[in-house]
Amino acid sequence: MSDQTQPQRSSRLSGFYQKSIDERIAILAQWAALTPDEIALLHDNLTVTQADKLVENVVGRYSLPLGIGVNFLINDRDYLVPMVVEEPSVVAAVSYAARLARYGGGFRTGSTEPIMVAQIQLLAVPDPQQATAAILAAEPRLLALANTSPTITRRGGGPVEIEVRPLPQTPTGPMLIVHLLFDTRDAMGANVVNTAAEALAPALEELSGGRALLRILSNLSDRRRAWAEVAIPAEHFSTTEWPGGEVIENIAHANAFAVADPYRAATHNKGIFNGIDAVAIATGNDWRAIEAGAHAYAARDGQYRALTEWKVGGNGEWEVRSRDYASHSPLLYGRLELPLAVGTVGGATRAHPLAQVALKILGVQSARELSEVMAAVGLAQNLAALRALATEGIQRGHMALHARQVALAAGAQGDEIDRVAAQLVREGQVRVERAKKIVNRE
Repeated sequence: MSDQTQPQRSSRLSGFYQKSIDERIAILAQWAALTPDEIALLHDNLTVTQADKLVENVVGRYSLPLGIGVNFLINDRDYLVPMVVEEPSVVAAVSYAARLARYGGGFRTGSTEPIMVAQIQLLAVPDPQQATAAILAAEPRLLALANTSPTITRRGGGPVEIEVRPLPQTPTGPMLIVHLLFDTRDAMGANVVNTAAEALAPALEELSGGRALLRILSNLSDRRRAWAEVAIPAEHFSTTEWPGGEVIENIAHANAFAVADPYRAATHNKGIFNGIDAVAIATGNDWRAIEAGAHAYAARDGQYRALTEWKVGGNGEWEVRSRDYASHSPLLYGRLELPLAVGTVGGATRAHPLAQVALKILGVQSARELSEVMAAVGLAQNLAALRALATEGIQRGHMALHARQVALAAGAQGDEIDRVAAQLVREGQVRVERAKKIVNRE
């Protein structure tokens, strides 16, 4: 994480959701020292002409809400987290969980070096064992050939290692796979890694006697991981209906279900990505690549499992520190670790004007710091979901927020939206048909 000196400020913004949009923007402008032009981008941030330069066959723009996750304390530093998401309750839930985490000193995070893997597929290799030895012996020459990005090299990155993986049995016969490990620094690195893989192909054909076919990065970026941990005393989970000790025990049971059962794990992990994807979209990162790698990682032992761990009691090997240990309250410990290949330079991160504003609000100084914040957001999102599931159920809070979408779909406008939504919730009939009747009557 960044050790840059930060002004004394807090992301603990009580009642932020109750403020007007203009009041929220004013808070952000002061927080991140946004310029008038950057503030204007929050209202209108991508022209059709700009969109036409990003993708093909452009005919317009498709807008999604940009919200702010508040209350985040990560490695003793406060963050406001930009999140682009259309699903109601996601931003509210993650902000609530971040507030809970503050009672235990916030989130502790870490990450590996930003190592990506490129794969070169070799077919019709006469002697795989001999080819493997020849390729590994030629590693210095191969790494020099793969050093194709002066920009990455100047930043301290570049190719670092060659690995060889034989695949003796595939549906089309044996093949040899060469892995190029590449440090991409603050770039996600897809383009630079693919270029390096293509540069290696002729030399690998010569060394192996085979034919190079695919030359492409792997989105299973398991050498490029981030993790987040948290410890929260049970007393902070207490409600009028639920004692805190029972809540955290239920959270641990709910997580155990997702560890053991892939049907539950799929939904469990989807909730984690409600948060991570929202930050990825806001910062111009490829959320599809992130999900592909993380879901593969979740099945690394042969069964698809929960990406999180939650338990009650001692923290064992987890380096989580709580400011509230003296209370002698039972503690809920949580941990999330997953591949997170993200960038703060290049790609849509630079091309999309609002992605730069989002990064400025977030205040991260490196791709590793961004990945750690995203891991904390994913853990917070999971905590909020499990707490709801383990107590009153997921629908009570979700439907109250979903009612606003239903009111909007029924034609409600302005202040009428909240009035119609409130009536739908009171009646327990959060349906478009009922909302239309209320709107027409008003």
